[in-house]
Amino acid sequence: MARIKLEEGVMPHVTVGRENSADIELYYEDLGSGSPVLLIHGYPLSGHSWEKQVPPLLAAGHRVITYDRRGFGDSSQPSGGYDYDTFTADLTTLIETLDLRDLTLVGFSMGTGEVTRYLGTHGSARVRKAVLLAPIPPFLLKTDDNPEGVDRAVFDGIEAAIVADRPAYLKAFLDDFYNVDKLGGTRISDQAWQLSWNVAAGASVIATLACVSTWLTDFRDDVSKIDVPTLVVQGDEDRILPIDATGRRLAALLKDVRFVEIPGGPHNIGWTHSDEVNAALLDFVA
Repeated sequence: MARIKLEEGVMPHVTVGRENSADIELYYEDLGSGSPVLLIHGYPLSGHSWEKQVPPLLAAGHRVITYDRRGFGDSSQPSGGYDYDTFTADLTTLIETLDLRDLTLVGFSMGTGEVTRYLGTHGSARVRKAVLLAPIPPFLLKTDDNPEGVDRAVFDGIEAAIVADRPAYLKAFLDDFYNVDKLGGTRISDQAWQLSWNVAAGASVIATLACVSTWLTDFRDDVSKIDVPTLVVQGDEDRILPIDATGRRLAALLKDVRFVEIPGGPHNIGWTHSDEVNAALLDFVA
C-alpha cells in the first residue's frame, strides 16, 4: 500500500518502493480544484519545468498535479528502476493514491513514454484525454522493421559523453534542447537556461545515464491501444527527438488525434513557445 507523507513542514511525497534501509519516494504537487490534469516532465528536469503551464491551467479551473520522476528533482535517487515499466508503475501508484479520475495525462519528451505505456497497460478507465508534447513514441531506434528511427550509434555516443563529463554533456544537451544558437536571448534567456542546467546537474548520476537506453523503448504496441482523444504538439526544429521519427509518425498511428506543429519550435516548446502550446493545451483539455 502506497503511503503519502504530509507531515507539517515536509514536502508531499508518495512512497513507491524501498531500497535497503530507505523508502523510494516521489515528490509531487497537487494544486487547485476541478478537472484534474497531471503533468509529467522531460529529461533531465523536474516537475517545476512546467511553470509556464501550471498557472494558466489553474486559472482555467483545473486541478493540476506535477511530480518528479525517480532520480530527478526532489524525488529519491535509487540505484535502479530506470525503465518504462517501473516509471509507469510509479505513475500508477501516484494516480491511485490520489484517486485521480476523469484525468488528462500530459507528458513532455520522456514523460510521453509514461503516458503511452500507462494507456497501453492500464487502459483508460481513469483517463479522459492524453497530451504528448515533443514525443518519444512510437519507436525511436532504427531497426530493420523501423527504418525511420535513429541509429544506435547516436545513443552510444550520448552515453559515452555522459560517462566522460556529465556536466559538459548537459551543457551541450540543453543548448540543443532550446536551440540556443537561434533562440538564445529572445525565447530563452541565459538565466532560464542556467536554471535548467542547475536542475539537470542535481539529478542522479545513475539516472542521467540509465535513462538514455529507455529512450529506445518500443511503444508501438502501446500506441495501438490508446483509445482516448490525444493531442500531439511538436516543434518542427526539434533537435532532440526529430519530428519525422516521432511526432509525425505518431500522429498517423493514433485513432483520435489532433496534431499541431510549431514552426521554428525546438524540443522544449513548452518554454520557448508557451503561448502556442498553452493555447492548444487549454483548448484541448477544456
